[in-house]
Amino acid sequence: MLEEIFAPQSVAVVGASPDPSRLGHRVLKNVIDNGYQGRIYPIHPTAKAVLGQTAYPSVAAVPDEVELAVLVIPPQHVLNVAEECGQKGVRGLVVITAGFKEVGGEGVKLEHQLVEIVQRYGMRMVGPNCLGVIDTVSHLNASFAALMPADGEIAFMSQSGAVCTAILDWSKEANIGFSRFVSLGNKSDVDEVALLQAWGNDPQNKVILAYLEGISDGPGFIQAAREVTKRTPVIAIKSGTTAAGTRAISSHTGSLAGSESAYESAFGQSGIVRARTMEQLFDFALVFAYQPLLAGPRVAIVTNAGGPGIIATDAIERDGLQMAEFSPATISHLQANLPPTANVYNPIDVIGDAKADRYRTGIEMALADPNVDAVLVLFTPQAGSEAEATVEAMAELSANQSKPIVASFMGAYSIKPALKLLNQHKIPNYEFPERAVAALAAMWQHRRWREQPALTYARFDVDKDHVRDLFAQVREAGRVELGEIEAREVMAAYGMRLPDSRLARSPEEAAEIAKEIGFPVVMKISSPDILHKSDIGGVRVGIADPQAASDSYELIAYRARKFSPNARIWGVLVQEMARKGREVLVGVSRDPQFGALIGVGMGGIYVEVLKDVVFRLAPLSREEVREQLRAIRSFPLLQGVRGEQTADLEAVEDIVLRVSQLVSDFPEIVEMDINPLVVYNRGEGVIVLDARIILQG
Repeated sequence: MLEEIFAPQSVAVVGASPDPSRLGHRVLKNVIDNGYQGRIYPIHPTAKAVLGQTAYPSVAAVPDEVELAVLVIPPQHVLNVAEECGQKGVRGLVVITAGFKEVGGEGVKLEHQLVEIVQRYGMRMVGPNCLGVIDTVSHLNASFAALMPADGEIAFMSQSGAVCTAILDWSKEANIGFSRFVSLGNKSDVDEVALLQAWGNDPQNKVILAYLEGISDGPGFIQAAREVTKRTPVIAIKSGTTAAGTRAISSHTGSLAGSESAYESAFGQSGIVRARTMEQLFDFALVFAYQPLLAGPRVAIVTNAGGPGIIATDAIERDGLQMAEFSPATISHLQANLPPTANVYNPIDVIGDAKADRYRTGIEMALADPNVDAVLVLFTPQAGSEAEATVEAMAELSANQSKPIVASFMGAYSIKPALKLLNQHKIPNYEFPERAVAALAAMWQHRRWREQPALTYARFDVDKDHVRDLFAQVREAGRVELGEIEAREVMAAYGMRLPDSRLARSPEEAAEIAKEIGFPVVMKISSPDILHKSDIGGVRVGIADPQAASDSYELIAYRARKFSPNARIWGVLVQEMARKGREVLVGVSRDPQFGALIGVGMGGIYVEVLKDVVFRLAPLSREEVREQLRAIRSFPLLQGVRGEQTADLEAVEDIVLRVSQLVSDFPEIVEMDINPLVVYNRGEGVIVLDARIILQG
C-alpha cells in the first residue's frame, strides 16, 4: 500500500527554510497548511524553528521516529542525507531534488548510488526530480504544488510534473477531487507498477489515471495491470508513441511494428482503457468516479432537441454501443404522459419547450426500462427551459440507481449554475454528446474486460533442445540471421507443416531432387547473407521438368553472385510447389520495453500496401489469438467471399500459438517472419512456405 509514502505518521522536510522564496519553505508550508495530522519536523542546519515548527539540524537529530523524509536540497547532498535517513530507520523518501539521470553524465552515476542506498536500507522512494506526492485521505501535501486538490476518488500518477500542476489548476476550477496525486519524476524506485499495485486494492480509489511517457518494466506493468483492472478501472494516456525505434529493421513485421503497436497491445491485453487525449482522460475518469458501472451496451437518450439526439445516436453506433429498444410498457407510458409531438421510441424527444417535469418523465421511464443499461440526457438552453430544476430531477432519479446517467448540457453562459449542480450531484457532464458517448463506451470496454473468462494458454510438445543447439551453431558461425534451411528446421521443431524441400549444390543435383519431389517445384537461392531473395531474382516458381530445374539452378546462382558477390552461397533449395491458398503473414518484432510483439495479417499486397497487420504481445492465449485474427481489416477474405469456403482458421490460430511459444522460449529472437503461410479451406490445414529468423546481435 506504500503507507510510508502516502500515510506516514511523521514527516521530515529536509531543506525546510525560513526564507519564503525557497522551495523547501513552500513544501513545508504545504505539509502544515493542508490538514496533515502527523508529526512534522523541519530540517535546517541553523534555524531553531521554521513556520512555527521546531527545527532540527539533521534527520539524525530528531528525537522521535521519522517515517517519511522529503528532500529539497542540492543534489550533491542527497546521498549523505539518504544514508542518514536509512540509518535513522526512515521508511520512505520523496526526493524532489533534480540533477540526476535527467541531466546525464554524473547525474546518472549519482542516481545509481542513491538507488543503492535506498535498496540497502529497504526504503521506498518517489523521485528524484519530481513535484512530490499529495494524499487527500491523509491530508498530506508533500509537494511544491501551488494548490491542494479537493477530496475525491480519482488516483492520478504522472511522469511529468508540469502536467501535474496544470491538472491541479484545472481541477480546482472544475471542482474535481482526487484521492492521490503523484509526480513520479525519474521513478528510479517507485514507478507506475508499484503505484498500480499499491492503489489497486485501495477502496479510496474508484479509478486510477496515468500519464505515461515511458514504461521501464513492460512485462511487470502488464501483469500488475491485468490484476488491478479486474477490480479498479485504469485509464492511461501515453505520449511519444509515434517515433520509430532506432534499431535497423529488415523484416516485414519489424518495419510495421513500432512503439505505438506495442503500447496499443499492452493496454488492450491488460485491461487498461486508453485515452487518446488529456480531455478524454478526464472525461473517462469522471464517469468511472461518479457513476455505477453499466451492465450492458444499451443506451437511452432523453433530449429536448432533435439535432443533438441524432448526433448522439450516430456516436452510439460508431462507438460500439447500442440504442436501447424500449419495452411496450415504457412506450405506452411515454405516449400517455408526453405531448403528441414528442418522440417516444429512443431518442426520447421531450420537445424544445420541455420543462423539468417532462424531463423527469422521460428519464424515469428510461431508467426503469429493463432493456436500458445507461441514460444520456441532452439539454439545450431554450426559452422556458428549467436547467437547474432538470438537474435536480436527474439527481433525485439517479440516487441509489444501478444504472449510470450522464449528461450533455450544451452551452455555457446561461446554464452555469446547472453545470455546477451537475458536478455537485456527481453527474458527469460533457460539452458535446460525442464525448458523453465515448465515456459510456469506455465503461462498456471495462465491463467486458472484467467479465472476460480466464484465458487459456497452450503448450505444445516441441524439440526445444534442437532449436537451442541450432541457434548456438549460428552464433558460432558469426551470424545472427538464420539461413532458410535453418529457419525451416526451427519451424519443424515447433510442429509446423512445411513443403518437402532439399538443398541442391549443382545443376544435376537440382534436377534429380526435383524429379524425386515431383514437378512442378520452386527453387530459391540458399544463403545466410541474402535477405530478400526475390529482389535479386533468386526465386523461380513453376519449374516443370528436369532441364528447367538444371537451367534454373545456374540462373539463380549467377544472379546471386552478380548482385551479392560477397554472399556465402550454400546452394539452391528445391521445394515442393504447394497448391494455392490464401496467404497470411505471421511475424515477430522484439519491443525493447514489452518483449515479443507478434503480428498477424493477410500476405501479399495487404502487407506491402495496406499494412493490414494486427499486433499482440507474447505470450498469447487462445482467446487473444482468436480476437487478433478477427481484428484484421481483411479478415472477411478468410471467412470466404463470393461463394468461397471458409479458411482453416483454427490451423492459423495454432501456428500463431506455436510462434508465441517459440519466441517466449527463445527471447533472443528479435525478428521473425513466416511469409507466406498458405492457408487452405477449413479442415485442410496450413503450410509454411518461407520463414526468416534474426537473433539478437
